[in-house]
Amino acid sequence: MRALSPAEVLFDGEAPPAMLPVCDHYAGSEKLMLKSLALQAQLGPVFDVTLDCEDGAQVGRESEHAELVASLIGSEHDRFGRVGVRVHSFDNPHWRDDVRLILRAAKRAPAYITLPKVRSAADAAEMCAFIEGTRRELGIAKPIAAHALVETHGALLDVFRLAALPSIEALSFGVMDFVSAHDGAIPDTAMRSPGQFDHPLVRRAKLEIAAACHAYGRAPSHNVSTEVRDMQVVASDAARARDEFGYTRMWSIHPAQVPVIVAAFAPRDDAIETAADILLAAQAAQWGPIRHGDTLHDRASYRYYWSVLRRARATGKMLPPETAPLFGTDLDSRGGVDDHERSR
Repeated sequence: MRALSPAEVLFDGEAPPAMLPVCDHYAGSEKLMLKSLALQAQLGPVFDVTLDCEDGAQVGRESEHAELVASLIGSEHDRFGRVGVRVHSFDNPHWRDDVRLILRAAKRAPAYITLPKVRSAADAAEMCAFIEGTRRELGIAKPIAAHALVETHGALLDVFRLAALPSIEALSFGVMDFVSAHDGAIPDTAMRSPGQFDHPLVRRAKLEIAAACHAYGRAPSHNVSTEVRDMQVVASDAARARDEFGYTRMWSIHPAQVPVIVAAFAPRDDAIETAADILLAAQAAQWGPIRHGDTLHDRASYRYYWSVLRRARATGKMLPPETAPLFGTDLDSRGGVDDHERSR
């Protein structure tokens, strides 16, 4: 009998939850875009690069900026097909132009399109529908994922509806805009650590976003750490986001933050070894219950250990060679070049 992979037996015929690279690095200027893409070429597709058309574009030069972004997506600088783009917000007339220009001019579609400052699920749904219509009009073969930023009162109120939208792949928390939206009722200390984890309203927002994402199999992406000198602070922020709040991804705004965030979200070597032992034994038992040490395991715990191995691979960790058959044809949503090529 053929050995079945975890993806075939642990999710009742449904696709496993999205497993995106654990770091989302933003770049707004041409210099920083090229520097970020060079770092990605060096480290591999363990982090995404988001080219920013919102805050990165000069007022009055929005089209030129979108053209620059389009020229980089699918270029020799885009080695792995893990480059996304943040367009203008829903209430800015340039967002539709961003989408049209980039999808028309780029050599392949972006890995995802980030939607900032959405105020409701209806806003996000309209943006997703426009992206999908433009994709079809241009003959791009596969749907393009959307990542929505939750940074307004309305988006937080609608967070479960946002997560339920079919095009949504990830929800990100924008802590600074969220705190500012309270008009001084939340102190600015809640924009950074430790206040960002301790203030009740900010904690609530982070927890609601994570819960909504996990309910619908989306990736919850944690806000930036504003610290760019002391990488221990960044590592601590990432560890708290992961362990206390259930986030599987985090923004970066400085190249030095990228390897720190990736390392913080990577499983420990002993956790990888335990997960491999349990899953290999489970596969040998045709996914029936097993005993590992003094603990019994079945499919409920197998799903947890499978997530450990998937996350390890997504962060570039070395896995025991014998685990290769566990993955089968599962690509862990890494999105190779062929996934985003045009079909004309």
